[in-house]
Amino acid sequence: MALRVYDTRSRTKRELIPLVEGQIGIYACGITPYSPSHIGHARQAVAFDIIVRWLRKSGLKVNYIANFTDIDDKIIAVSSEEGVDFLEVANRNIDDYFEVMDALNVTRADAYPRVTETIPEIQEMITNLIDKGFAYVAKDGVYFEIDTAPEKYGQLTGQTLEMVREGAGGRVDETGSGKRDHRDFALWKSAKEGEPIWESPWGPGRPGWHIECSAMSLKHLGERFDIHGGGSDLMFPHHEAEIFQSECCLGHDPVVQYWIHNGMINVDGEKMSKSEGNFWTVRDALESIDPLVLRYTLINAPYRQPVDFNSVMIDDSRLNHGRLLRAYSDGLTMAGIGDWSQNVELSEANERFSLGMNDDFNTRVALVEVQSVVKLLRQMIDSNSDKSSISAATGWLAEFAGEVLGILPSKEEALSMSNSEAEARSAISSQVEALLEARESARESKNWSRADEIRDELISMGVIVEDGADGPTWRIE
Repeated sequence: MALRVYDTRSRTKRELIPLVEGQIGIYACGITPYSPSHIGHARQAVAFDIIVRWLRKSGLKVNYIANFTDIDDKIIAVSSEEGVDFLEVANRNIDDYFEVMDALNVTRADAYPRVTETIPEIQEMITNLIDKGFAYVAKDGVYFEIDTAPEKYGQLTGQTLEMVREGAGGRVDETGSGKRDHRDFALWKSAKEGEPIWESPWGPGRPGWHIECSAMSLKHLGERFDIHGGGSDLMFPHHEAEIFQSECCLGHDPVVQYWIHNGMINVDGEKMSKSEGNFWTVRDALESIDPLVLRYTLINAPYRQPVDFNSVMIDDSRLNHGRLLRAYSDGLTMAGIGDWSQNVELSEANERFSLGMNDDFNTRVALVEVQSVVKLLRQMIDSNSDKSSISAATGWLAEFAGEVLGILPSKEEALSMSNSEAEARSAISSQVEALLEARESARESKNWSRADEIRDELISMGVIVEDGADGPTWRIE
């Protein structure tokens, strides 16, 4: 099956056909580092990380660019409040971003351009837009004039020009007496007292929000490139403004061949926001959730769907990831990593996994196949199957759960964890088996209160019991 992606602009799934055979250029809008990264940032970073991993797994050479908006109203506000330079605020939160994303096993992008490092390119682009009649200089900056290209409006969201005043809000509806029309948006903002500034042909000031990503994406990927993406909250106004700027500046369309957008994070069914009191930074989450369990949670729905971050979903991810990790670790210890391609069941799992990932990177389908192989491997281990079969299934998990989905630790870490668990299991094995026998006797005599007491005692020891057709099994949590 050919790889298909959902293109927001055409509102259809389209076969991914690279502009240059065998190569893909991707630009994903990154963070504005005015505060520590939150789990919405993690959702976006993990989603695009897996997209990049799958494209590379599919044999494509990927150039992946993710930016930092290191000058912005919110960064300026924090720097003013703290009495520090704006770059001190930006840099410490960029450091935080790298630390938490490394913990989540997010592969580094090929480049992380910053707005403050792209000022010449931004100014050149604004000059071109002015010269071509798409932008105008006002007393408070430079604005893009929407009415010069009305046909481009609403290409991602379907909004009309008449809807913009009601639907815009935020940074697109900037006030300022220099605007000719409320729908126009700023390309360059004239200097204000106490703010960082750069010299320009239109006087000292700083870039507007939207122009920066147009300039950075074109600088790193060229005048036409394959994929541009980010969170769905950026479709309007940010990405629609980019379409105006880039296509009007260059004189051709499309500049971006495919627009893709990941869904947002909801917490217990509600949109995550500081005002609602349900806001999680990544560091907050990692205090109680293992990084790879958090990653598992974030990919438990296809990237375009919202993720509902709640205790049930986290516990489910913790359970399934624990099963994956134990089977993988046991397989490594017993047989190592082998070739799965000659195994019929594993080859069929590969086909289903690939069908899911080739259908707009459906990680939910991919995880179902991972768990099917986990179940198969556990059966092989428990029945003492030959080592070649165990190593094949272990190799399949290393390739697809590890290399593609990024939800496995390194081989060395997995072996260490397996050895540690084996030692811990050995130390309490006789005690646990005695308690399980007592629990079974209590259940046979319908002494449910005693059975519950024994279960609680096992839980206090860190032992999780799973009852099955062949009797109870146990593991250390």
